[in-house]
Amino acid sequence: MFTNRGTVTGSVVVVAAFASLIGPLAAAGPATALTSQPLPDVVSSEVRLKLERDGRLGVTEVVTVPEGGTARRVVPLRFAAGEDLDRVFTVTDARVEGSGSASVTGDELVLEAGGGRTTATYVVDGTISEVGDELELRWQVAGGWNTDLDSVTVSLASPEAPRSVNCLAGPAGSSTPCTSADLADGRGVRAEEIGLGTGERVDLAVGLSAGVVPPNALVVESSGLAAAFALTPVTAVGLGVLLVLLLGGVALLWLLRGRDAAAMAAGVGPVTVLVAGEDGRVAFASPDGVLPGQVGTVVDEHVDVVDVTATVIDLAVRNYLWIAEVGSAGGVLDWRIVRRNPADAALSGYERAVYRAVLPDGADSVLLSELRARDVDLSAVRDELYGDVVAKRWFARRPDAERTLWWWAGAGTAAAGAVLTAVLALTVGHALFGLVVVAAGIALAVFARAMPARTRRGSALLEHVRGLRGYLRELDPADVPDADRELVFSRSLPYAVVLGEADRWLGTFARLRSDADGTPGLYWFGETDPADDLDRFAQRFPSFLGALDGVLAQAGHLRSLRGPTP
Repeated sequence: MFTNRGTVTGSVVVVAAFASLIGPLAAAGPATALTSQPLPDVVSSEVRLKLERDGRLGVTEVVTVPEGGTARRVVPLRFAAGEDLDRVFTVTDARVEGSGSASVTGDELVLEAGGGRTTATYVVDGTISEVGDELELRWQVAGGWNTDLDSVTVSLASPEAPRSVNCLAGPAGSSTPCTSADLADGRGVRAEEIGLGTGERVDLAVGLSAGVVPPNALVVESSGLAAAFALTPVTAVGLGVLLVLLLGGVALLWLLRGRDAAAMAAGVGPVTVLVAGEDGRVAFASPDGVLPGQVGTVVDEHVDVVDVTATVIDLAVRNYLWIAEVGSAGGVLDWRIVRRNPADAALSGYERAVYRAVLPDGADSVLLSELRARDVDLSAVRDELYGDVVAKRWFARRPDAERTLWWWAGAGTAAAGAVLTAVLALTVGHALFGLVVVAAGIALAVFARAMPARTRRGSALLEHVRGLRGYLRELDPADVPDADRELVFSRSLPYAVVLGEADRWLGTFARLRSDADGTPGLYWFGETDPADDLDRFAQRFPSFLGALDGVLAQAGHLRSLRGPTP
């Protein structure tokens, strides 16, 4: 993992050469004597290591630099440890006594030493690894200097006597042993290197018995995408935060949606739907005066085609429209929608919008087949109905706007996370943290459809809707006076349509005699062949519902009913 030594240029060699040169000149006498010259100024380093019981390595470097000079050492804290693997060291508590400085930046420890004697101390974590049944301490005690070193001396004190020592010196990657390296008496190691060139290093590896200290070597993915997306303490914390946020969000949705689920549960009490007047007549009255279109929107938080279809039926039942079954060329059934009364102030805004959509441009009547060929615009219906459920305080805000807001918030978060992932992958790593943000954004966008929680008033309305559904499923026509059955059947039918109970409701009243009021057939629906009972109507009416749904959907406005879907 570490490096080698270079050419020895120590002061011992310089002194010997100098002595061989001045010997003959001294014998020649004073006239020819050579004036004595001092040895060149040198930099030297003394490194003292102390291995603690917890596995941390305390380091003291005493650097001697000629007066007026400076020396700088850059110590890499990340070394190749195999294919696609790096060994990482952590340095803390770096400080300096004397003229110099010590700092850790990224994966490097930087030491600065001025003239004179400078003492740097720091603590290294990650030097102890498991090698077979033993432990190995490894640290680069010298290296990265921007100047030659005359000598490097090393001493190590450990909790127990080391078993072996290996010291390498020279350029990175070389395997030249240090000048000397021995197991000292007691619990230590001593090593020395004479003459270390600029940029060369001294690596020290010491064998220890198993259990002397805990191993703490950290090996990670070395580079590229694998390293950038490696699980680190930082990304682990990010994943933990994401988990907490997601669980918190699920808990919040559970509380909000659980309230609505409870409202639709079987334990809801009875809801009064049929009321008797002073004259003894029985009439249908929707809970809280809720209209069919409002029921559908409050239940599923969307304006759907069936909400519009149920409203058309309701307008006919309330004598604003009349629906007639007519024949057409080839024997294909068609239906005519006829204006019976104008859309007055008694109608809500969305009902007037439906009225104008099916009878456009003030027309008195229109065939369903003609509507199929027109561009039926239901955007006004959607806006009016969403505004209506907010005005009724069943929702705090328009459900479609709330969903859109949360969707864009999620999409924006995911996009920001993608940018963050790319930046982290190309710079400091920990790119998995960016993916955490992406995942959070995607989750927010996915759950956007579940965000428009109803108000308490809206949730309370669901209780009444559940009671209304029970009424549609359980009513026995025999409990309604003969004279009132047709009206009860008709007024209830739009609610059966919007709640998916139309077939059951039609079957329940299939044998109802509709001529109890003296007129055969229903008062709001005309057939080519009216009958005294509703059996034929029950067979043909679903065809009208399907045709009307098809016209509205085929016009291309099914999506527009749900608003601007992200």
